[in-house]
Amino acid sequence: MKAQEVLEDAVGRRVSCDGERGTVRYVGPVPPTAGLWLGVEWDDPERGKHDGSHEGVRYFTCRHPTGGSFVRPKKASFGVDYVTALKQRYEVELQEVIGEELKISSRTVMMVGFEDVKQKQRLEKLTEIGLRRCEVSGPGPENEIRNTTPLAQSLDLSGNLLSSWEVLAAVTEQLEALRELQLSHNRLSISSEPSRLSPAFSCLRVLSLNSCALTWTQVLHCAPMWQHLEELYLADNDITELLRPQRVLQTLKVLDLSNNHIVQETVLEISHLPCLEKLNLSSSGLSVIQFSDASAGNKTALFPALKTLLLDDNNISEWCVVNELEKLSSLLHLSCRRNPLLQREKNPETVRQIIIARLSRLELLDMRKVLSDERRGAELDYCKKFGLDWLKAGGHSDPEKNHPNTEFMSEHPRFLALLQKYGAPDEGELKEQKPFALKNQLLTLTFVCPEDSERKPIEKKLPGSMIVQKVKGLLHRLLKLPGMELKLSYTCSKMAGREIEIDNDLKPLEFYSVEDGDRILVRWS
Repeated sequence: MKAQEVLEDAVGRRVSCDGERGTVRYVGPVPPTAGLWLGVEWDDPERGKHDGSHEGVRYFTCRHPTGGSFVRPKKASFGVDYVTALKQRYEVELQEVIGEELKISSRTVMMVGFEDVKQKQRLEKLTEIGLRRCEVSGPGPENEIRNTTPLAQSLDLSGNLLSSWEVLAAVTEQLEALRELQLSHNRLSISSEPSRLSPAFSCLRVLSLNSCALTWTQVLHCAPMWQHLEELYLADNDITELLRPQRVLQTLKVLDLSNNHIVQETVLEISHLPCLEKLNLSSSGLSVIQFSDASAGNKTALFPALKTLLLDDNNISEWCVVNELEKLSSLLHLSCRRNPLLQREKNPETVRQIIIARLSRLELLDMRKVLSDERRGAELDYCKKFGLDWLKAGGHSDPEKNHPNTEFMSEHPRFLALLQKYGAPDEGELKEQKPFALKNQLLTLTFVCPEDSERKPIEKKLPGSMIVQKVKGLLHRLLKLPGMELKLSYTCSKMAGREIEIDNDLKPLEFYSVEDGDRILVRWS
């Protein structure tokens, strides 16, 4: 395709420049300079210089204030077709194989066209194809993919220059055996009729869309394309509020939502997926999980098939969350590393034992097997550790007099079952519980006033359980703003460039997943 032809339909096309990928948002002049420019919105906003405006004139818009820049067309690559990229990627490897085969001959011969024939034969046998960051932008000539790699079952197109799902479908519809597709680090424009493209993904079982700037609404919109999907990887996207999948994703067994800041009240929207066995919610800002359809000691109807749950790097600090997980009817594997909960005991192994004791069917915790001897020891220690609390709450070694109060049973729903299993602990073995130190629950927060540069930032240590209304009362006194209506939001290092609104005065700070070291922005009217 000639350069001028490329430029005529360049808007919306994907380009690469000096190793960075972006989407063309504008083609034309940028006065006072002469000649044509491409206005590009970069995938990495740090690559750009502005938001699509130049000297007061807006040429295009960007998601990020520094996500755009102008480049000359000759500096931008619009990529290559699939087969060209394939031959470039496998050329060296294939030449080495051909060279080895030629050396087998006892005499030197001139074999005209031999390399081309062997290369074609080798490509036709490929079942796993890796074209990561190979600047693939389209399918190329009609049926060439089907004739070149007819047996492909796994395809990695991560970090390429595909511009839309329609362009991608033109590739995959020629790969009739394709079961696994890696598309991470792409930016595909959303199809207006996704169900029309479903034949192009009829055999697809595994799909990876990590770091594709997708929202959950967009995922659900695209889902009719993937009618038989079993594994979906969506880490590091723009997914915040989950909605219930209606007539889509019903075959899903594995779902990865890690590194998305999810509104935790919406997590249960995906709890009705009937086949979901593995869910990754690591680094999603979660602090609370609650299954209100089941009381303590009973099983929830939600997440009926869920066997594996990953909750690493969240804000879980209360044992009630672990108690809620006991309500899951199929849970066998749990990972909850690097959560504040793990700091509640001096010895990490003690925390592990308590989790094992609270979750009756757990077979794997934090990637370590739960052996039968370990479970027995954990459950016996649990009975001893909380035995005094049990007695104080109305517990008794005589089963007929054993009636601990509702508060204790809410905190320790498995305790009576453990007593039935092992018998009541001897009072001499019971351990006195030390209260959890308040200082471990305090968050160091910096309050800044972005609209009043003369005010210096204020650093305060506050409990995560402090409700927003009280925080505002404190700020009224600190900032000497009586009667002013305060508006709060916060930023954190995990979500650079994003600002989360704190909009409910009756919720605690931990409801919004505010973490130690965060900055709270204070505005008033």
